[in-house]
Amino acid sequence: MICCGVIFRLPSRIPGGRSETRKAKLKVKMGKNPTFTPVSSPIRFLIFGAGAVGAYIGGSLILGGQQVVFLEKPEACRRLKQTGLLLNLYGQEYAIRQPVVFDSLDQALERGPYDAGIFALKSFDTRPALADILPYREQMPPVLCLQNGVENETLIAAALGAERVIAGTLTSAVSRPESNRIALERLRGVGIADTHPLSKSLVEAFNTASLNARLYPSAPAMKWSKLLTNLLANASSAILAMTPGEIFAHPGLYRLEIAQLRETLRVIKALQLNLVDLPATPVRALGAAVQNLPLWLSRQFLMRTVGSARGGKMPSLYIDLHSGRKESEVEFLNGAVVRQAQKLGFSAPANRLLGETLSAIVRGEISGERFARQPDQLLALWRK
Repeated sequence: MICCGVIFRLPSRIPGGRSETRKAKLKVKMGKNPTFTPVSSPIRFLIFGAGAVGAYIGGSLILGGQQVVFLEKPEACRRLKQTGLLLNLYGQEYAIRQPVVFDSLDQALERGPYDAGIFALKSFDTRPALADILPYREQMPPVLCLQNGVENETLIAAALGAERVIAGTLTSAVSRPESNRIALERLRGVGIADTHPLSKSLVEAFNTASLNARLYPSAPAMKWSKLLTNLLANASSAILAMTPGEIFAHPGLYRLEIAQLRETLRVIKALQLNLVDLPATPVRALGAAVQNLPLWLSRQFLMRTVGSARGGKMPSLYIDLHSGRKESEVEFLNGAVVRQAQKLGFSAPANRLLGETLSAIVRGEISGERFARQPDQLLALWRK
């Protein structure tokens, strides 16, 4: 039996305590406090990673009455055991005092069996995680991949078998203002590919936790649609230490942004995929604006849309770079576009420029000061 941890709503305890909250689901409405109602037949989840995404998904599932075990690195595991997990949902805090978390896959599997795994790791952690998993391959449940990029599912399938992979996306905005505190900044939802016998059950379980999950018939269309949104003023913000609003307000930088998006749309078209709207994310309108509108008009659309979506928050690649990480997901975002374009017989120079420049900064081959708030430095490389 897998323990979910002890759940509290701060400052007062939920009536009925542990036994009642483990059988509850969380309904969240914009601007209103969540309420709890009974749920039956919990799913047993093993979540790889308890960062912002993993903790938000796992914590919400616990609040929704599901059974959750986290797998984390030793230091993060120890910290989470000591401090517990705090979820801030629309200004209301919920404390999970005793989350079940292990730093060893061997120990975590002893608490199984599990119905589903969830990969909530950074994309550069996929290969190391799979190397650890391989000796336990036969004990692994199907894995829902909520990672950014379009290549992680292929890696997981190669290691565990295609029958153990379910593609997913997360469009909700989540932050981690403190190591044990996760804040839901904007509820959008979760996409789950309808390609596995477990997919519908996962959607039902996610929706008991008010994660707003939807099924998608095409995993590649869903993942490439999400990738298009991930590129928006992401690498350029990290390279230049400028906000997305500043990026879009600069005519030269905006042309570079449009170039990388149009290259990505060319790849998507060559793959014979259609853009799909993700939960609360109008990707088709974004694609149409980038492809068809004159620059002055699409610029207004993107400035309004992206500015509203981000709410002043810096993009993920900037956050990773300035938090001291020695790796970057840019290789799995812009880099994935470059690799796929090459396979299809054409180039993606804007994506290559952004990806290679940020990667060089992350590796210490180029000083970040060279480009910090210096758009002309980046545009000079672009003109070459």
